[in-house]
Amino acid sequence: MKRRPLYITLGICICILPFVANAYWIDVCVMIGLYALLSLSLNVMLGQAGIFNMGHAAFFAVGAYVTAILNTMYKWPVFWTMLPAGAIAALFAFMVALPIIHLRGDYLLIVTIGIVEIVRIALINDVFGLTGGSNGIFGISRPYFFGFKIVKGIQFYYLVWGMVAISMLLFYGLWKSRFGRALNCIKEDDIAAEGCGINVTGCKIMAFTLGAFWAGMAGTVYAAKMVTIAPESFNFMASVILFAVVILSGGSQVGVLVSVFLFIGLPEALREFSESRMMIFGLAMMLMMIWRPQGLLPCLPRQYPQARKDEG
Repeated sequence: MKRRPLYITLGICICILPFVANAYWIDVCVMIGLYALLSLSLNVMLGQAGIFNMGHAAFFAVGAYVTAILNTMYKWPVFWTMLPAGAIAALFAFMVALPIIHLRGDYLLIVTIGIVEIVRIALINDVFGLTGGSNGIFGISRPYFFGFKIVKGIQFYYLVWGMVAISMLLFYGLWKSRFGRALNCIKEDDIAAEGCGINVTGCKIMAFTLGAFWAGMAGTVYAAKMVTIAPESFNFMASVILFAVVILSGGSQVGVLVSVFLFIGLPEALREFSESRMMIFGLAMMLMMIWRPQGLLPCLPRQYPQARKDEG
């Protein structure tokens, strides 16, 4: 792997960061890790399959609210709610994808924008009396991990980044698989992919559902960390940030990590320039897109083993 040194360096920095950072920056890095989880899940849709989804925060919200409802009303332990949260988010994504997956480009983008707004408004209107309206849901329990209660910021830090590491391994295996190759073919030219025998609609729906499942599980961690959730946390701007992270990354996993640190960490680092930090951030983004229109770290070309020559 040509980027192995970069992965090792990032891993070492992530492991030792809590020992050199204060509590505030540890909490910031927890949010960076959550956005990394969400961006990696969106990368399956956008970076690998080319599905223009700007409503990813809707699946994140579904997962968080499923965890909050099961924990506060039915007293489920937080980690027990993770799989149901992911499954319900995936089911919602599947139902949404069926009528819209045939759309392409800007048309699909506009529809997904509408989905995240529909979910946010539904949460505000207290669907079935379960979501708490605009006030949200309070009193979510802290999770237990092998009998240890996770309360401190450093504990959440290692929990979140451990999940990021596992996600990267799983999604790398997905990228290397036959399904991952099919998604890349669809991204490049879905008409040609269909001509080669790939079930384009089925693969897109599967990618959409898989990304939503991971976003729903990320919602569980978010709900456990924040203890309180409200519809404002899952607004359109969250989806815009996730979309921009994946676009800027170039579609690779290490690019996603670097891009997340820039999008979430850089504005915090520029907080002392509160009056002009967004202008500085926007200017940096413009220069970046001019300098690297293909993204920070695009995926390396696939390498296929050469066919063996017949002997004799």
